[in-house]
Amino acid sequence: MWFGPIEAGDTRRFIANGYVHVIAQPRGSAKSEGHYGHEDTDHYDLFEWITQQQWSNGKVGMVGISGFAGEQWRAAAQGHPALKAIFPYDACSAYGGMFGFRDFNPGGVLHSFPYLLDVFSTVHESRGRPAELPAAEEELWRQAMRNPDFKQYINLYNILTQKGQRTFIMYLMMTHPWEPDDTVARAEEIFKKIKIPFYTGSGAYAYTYKLHWLGAQHYFQNVDAPKKLLFTGPAHLERPFHQYHDEIIRWYDHWLKGQDTGIMNEPPVRYWLMGANEWRTGAEWPLPETQWTKFYLSHWDGLTTAPPRPATEVGAAAREPDVFTQMPLTRTTKVERLRYMTEPLPHDVTVAGPITLTLYAAIDQEDTNWIVALKDVGPDVSVRTAREGERDVPATLPERELTRGWLKASYRALDEKRSKPWEPFHKLTRDAISAVKPGEVIEYQIQILATANQFKAGHRICLDITSMDVPTGTGAMTNVEYIPYHVCSSKTVTHRVYRDAERPSHLLLPIIPESGNHCQT
Repeated sequence: MWFGPIEAGDTRRFIANGYVHVIAQPRGSAKSEGHYGHEDTDHYDLFEWITQQQWSNGKVGMVGISGFAGEQWRAAAQGHPALKAIFPYDACSAYGGMFGFRDFNPGGVLHSFPYLLDVFSTVHESRGRPAELPAAEEELWRQAMRNPDFKQYINLYNILTQKGQRTFIMYLMMTHPWEPDDTVARAEEIFKKIKIPFYTGSGAYAYTYKLHWLGAQHYFQNVDAPKKLLFTGPAHLERPFHQYHDEIIRWYDHWLKGQDTGIMNEPPVRYWLMGANEWRTGAEWPLPETQWTKFYLSHWDGLTTAPPRPATEVGAAAREPDVFTQMPLTRTTKVERLRYMTEPLPHDVTVAGPITLTLYAAIDQEDTNWIVALKDVGPDVSVRTAREGERDVPATLPERELTRGWLKASYRALDEKRSKPWEPFHKLTRDAISAVKPGEVIEYQIQILATANQFKAGHRICLDITSMDVPTGTGAMTNVEYIPYHVCSSKTVTHRVYRDAERPSHLLLPIIPESGNHCQT
């Protein structure tokens, strides 16, 4: 575990409510012997030990966030009869283990979170002189060492030079930047093995490091067991972990003590609606009442529910793309973008759920990163007229970022069977990676991580399209470790985004109907 026992919950609260709180460190972390990751039966053995203690009644639940949550899923799949329920908040990845590629690097875009967090790690790492690797691994390492994108980030490149002796998750992401072939099938088998009740979730802060936000949703959607889902607001959980313990105790009073706390009589989904700043509930996720609504990229930076008109009506100029060119981090820290916004909304608009951006675009290189951000901009009380000073949207409007989506262009191949209109499921395997033909217009399906926000009347729904982000600190660090920067292209790339009737780039937003409101912009 990175933070050790301070992510395991408030011992005093649990003891005061009649529970014994056992904090176990996996092998290879803290004071435990062995190598982290080689403990597939340790959870089962721990339950055996607990149930043999004089103070045990033979019923076990699990609690904890992040790494402590990821271990709960692993334990649940082992099926020990004493384990009656789990509460894995900040859930870790659902596909490919706790740090599986899909939920950790959606769209195949690598990020620096393992590097930034390594300073807090309690996992053992033995370091010596880098040794020769097995032939296949040596070749992958050499390919990574030759990668010009990695060479831009000397901090990450130094991890490569040590051949996996430190920050192993970051090393593995760079030498194996794809999902192993059998990952999805294996995960689907694990989903079937989890039979006990679970209460999972994460917070709106977690879209930046992805795995908790996505993992909670994927477990909730794929595991058939008594379950609840909690999505909280943008304030990050504190360490030591002490939040939501009233809910944790209600959960375990029900499943371990048999008390009627009413927790299973409440709606299974509870989420914090930003903007309105209130709790809402739902029967499922995505919410069954969702009205999936297309917002089309339009001329003059517009975003509208009106589809683009045919070229025969508006002229050939409508087929011309919007363009931005991004130089690499070795030449600039300026992030170029295209921005699309609705007009100020005439009434409140509630968006809650996963989002997709369909993008028709061409680039002049073989690859790029699409990095897109959904924002709440406003309030905007300005007037737009032909007068000087009133022609443009004011540059000083308040804006609040809600969520992001990522897709490496060469990872665009879809698993059509598993994809949904609101959540594209990319293959992400090594053999599915395919370079882009420069100049070719391609349809990209970009997964934007779920959010829950009420855009108030007078605000604008805003979409930014970029291809780079930058460290916000010094020495390759960043101001907040859980808002990592990404490994971006080492080349100057020109991006052309098309938005005409034949290539209608658009957002698919999950609009939740409010009484008397109909979304039209």
